[in-house]
Amino acid sequence: MAERILIVEDESKIAGVLLDYLAQSGFDVHHLTRGDEVEPWLDGHSVDLVLLDLMLPGKSGLDICKALRAGAPARTPPAIIMVTARVEEIDRLLGLELGADDYICKPFSPREVVARVKAVLRRGTQVAMATEGLPNGLKLEDAEWRATIAGHDLGLTAVEYQLLKVLSARPGRIFSREQLMDSMYRDERIVSDRTVDSHIKKLRRKIQDRLPGHELIHSVYGLGYKYEP
Repeated sequence: MAERILIVEDESKIAGVLLDYLAQSGFDVHHLTRGDEVEPWLDGHSVDLVLLDLMLPGKSGLDICKALRAGAPARTPPAIIMVTARVEEIDRLLGLELGADDYICKPFSPREVVARVKAVLRRGTQVAMATEGLPNGLKLEDAEWRATIAGHDLGLTAVEYQLLKVLSARPGRIFSREQLMDSMYRDERIVSDRTVDSHIKKLRRKIQDRLPGHELIHSVYGLGYKYEP
């Protein structure tokens, strides 16, 4: 069955190009023009990924992203790629902190969008396979963006959850700070080492609250971090 993509874009020419390229690539594609149509439509339809414009009539892309990540009991959250002409750093950060999987800035190549869509869907599948049966009672639930230990929710932010996904998918592998950010942020944004360290520190603390005396994420001096249960 073809993977389903929802395009939310009010510019008809851009939407038309995306529809054509994604359909030619084998995806089942639907298009909405207004932000306030997204959640009611998703209540009756399931999709694998949403290409979500930031500036929309009715409801903004950021508000939609936040609502989808907050979740509804009857709805499985799809992957989200934000699409926008606004390139200010605060918008990029806010969009990804709210749970976007990737970020594309206009103008863009339609082929690049198709490649990004495939990469996000592939990454989600690979991580879901890699995180089954993790030790120490750790479980990652991509559908709900939730990490639990022995059934207890760790209360991770979107960034912390993605960090844990990347690290735990390759136990023992050392990731540099740059590699960790590149794995999550595809918009070539500059992130300082201090920012990465801050996210890791908070993630460690939340894990240790549930697993006292266990350090799943280890620092490797001069190199970066690794996950090793």
